[in-house]
Amino acid sequence: MDLTVWRTFMAVCRLGSLSAAAAELHHTQSAVSRQIAGLERQLGVPLIERHARGVRPTPAGEVFRGHALATLNEADRAVRAVRDVRDGVADRLLAIGAPPSLAAGLVPEAVRSLLELTGPARWSLRPGLSAHLHHRVISGDLDIAVVTDAPPGLPHDPRVDRRFLGLDHMVVVLPVGHARAGAAPVRIQALADQTWVEDNDGSAALLRRHAARAGVAARIDLAAADLPGKLALVATGHAIALIPGVLTCALRSDVTTVSLVDPPTRDIYTVTPRRDPHPSAALLHDRLAAAFGALGTS
Repeated sequence: MDLTVWRTFMAVCRLGSLSAAAAELHHTQSAVSRQIAGLERQLGVPLIERHARGVRPTPAGEVFRGHALATLNEADRAVRAVRDVRDGVADRLLAIGAPPSLAAGLVPEAVRSLLELTGPARWSLRPGLSAHLHHRVISGDLDIAVVTDAPPGLPHDPRVDRRFLGLDHMVVVLPVGHARAGAAPVRIQALADQTWVEDNDGSAALLRRHAARAGVAARIDLAAADLPGKLALVATGHAIALIPGVLTCALRSDVTTVSLVDPPTRDIYTVTPRRDPHPSAALLHDRLAAAFGALGTS
């Protein structure tokens, strides 16, 4: 099959529109439609269906989409590898994934330690949420991902190796000057009257579960688009928030933290592909474990 057509299909799925995919790929809409129709004839099943706002994959299309992503990523890696040989580039790019809280401090520190050990090397850091990063390792887009088992948790997949790094204790981040700043560990009941902000469902689930066990409810009245937005709302006094303990080493200067009694926790792992692992992935795991241990969070 022509991988160009596969890329067209992936663009249609990502954009949800034949016309948008055509514009991005510099094709006509009719050309995109013909490519998709030809692919459907080859597979013998419809891959997309129309709805009020555009198109979306059929159930068969969703299945094909996952396999197509893995195939296209592997094809791209093959092309890059050949070009590296052609250009005399001996080292292979190490593609690393991490959630924002780990990308902010722990992972860069571990990479620094790795490069001190191995010498200069090519690497990239790609932030994302754990479930998405896990999928990108399976698809071949990442060589190693640092992930957590915070809700919704991690799938078990025989195509990857998962190695435990440590246990991360969540803490509460407060604006500087908050009445609880600098206090000894507090029970969640003492913060039940506060306004909370969250930026993702996993952290919100941990907070709600912890509060429910204590017989109170956490008022998550504000939502932030991302971690920097969450911290900005805390810094300006609009709310307090639950954050990973590993993030405390990289916080902005206008916020502080207080520990919780019996805090929520999350396990942290590295995930690597079993097939064709990167030569430096195991070394990076060791550097990550050392950096995590130095934080004293586990």
